[in-house]
Amino acid sequence: MDPYKIWLSEIILQQTQVVQGMPYYEKFVNHFPTVEKLAQASEQEVLKLWQGLGYYSRARNLHFTAQWVSTALGGVFPQTFKGLLALKGIGVYTASAIASICYNEPKAVVDGNVYRVLSRVFGIELPINAVSGIKRFQELADEQLYLEDPGTYNQAVMEFGALHCVPKNPDCSSCPLSKNCVAYATGSVAKLPVSVKKTKVKAVYYNFLVIQDVHGKIWMRPRPADGIWPNLFEFPLIESNKPLEVGQVITKANALIEGDDLWIRDLAAVNPVPRVHRLTHKKLMVVFWTGVSKNPLPEAYTAEELFALPVPAVIARFISETFPFTPQN
Repeated sequence: MDPYKIWLSEIILQQTQVVQGMPYYEKFVNHFPTVEKLAQASEQEVLKLWQGLGYYSRARNLHFTAQWVSTALGGVFPQTFKGLLALKGIGVYTASAIASICYNEPKAVVDGNVYRVLSRVFGIELPINAVSGIKRFQELADEQLYLEDPGTYNQAVMEFGALHCVPKNPDCSSCPLSKNCVAYATGSVAKLPVSVKKTKVKAVYYNFLVIQDVHGKIWMRPRPADGIWPNLFEFPLIESNKPLEVGQVITKANALIEGDDLWIRDLAAVNPVPRVHRLTHKKLMVVFWTGVSKNPLPEAYTAEELFALPVPAVIARFISETFPFTPQN
């Protein structure tokens, strides 16, 4: 097995379902068939290809590690769990997967599918997202590991969870493990696995300014290197805790660049009812505002150039629905 492709697939499938992640995996393999090719790409190229998958730190770590493997390690991935774990963006799960599948090292993989299978078969009610639960499930997975062929065993358990022991309404009557399944015997299949309830998600209003200058170019700028969507491009943003009236948006828009009166006018909400975009810890209430600036904008792009910029998924959808942009007179 090619460790580069196993690594790539595992990074993409972190926090992403197979159905959603597979097209991205195929795109990356086509564009960057080797770790050296990925290392040679620019960060903007990688982020653009990643666009829509979310959790963009995965893409930046992917690029960083590709460059490290290509330069510092001569294009050869470490062949041990410990060596793989030292690479940026690779945790216990990914290191275990690569080490067992590619190098036959006896390391048990524990992902969402494995948690579900183990919790049901053994009737374990410890939360899978608590320290105590994570430790116990890893111990149990290690105990069950088939040492003669750990890679095939790991893939089999993950596939079993993905295809048969599914989250809702699994077909327990045809399950080969039903006779030994505690959850099936006790009628608790639907209750397992257990997760600790997460903190209530906060709603925040994101007002994106889609502003054209006198030349018909659109204002875009890169986000900071920290926070959500680091280094991706966005329309200038006005963040608020509640909906804003057009006058408030105009005032805030003209104050975005200190000492430079942009004279933004004809501002209007494209979608008065906010588009809901959910993140892990936030619910973004997104409103796009269009307007025109009297003066040239500091960072402006043609409609065609927008499509080449790496942007968050919510902005990518807006661009594809809206452009080519028709100038307002």
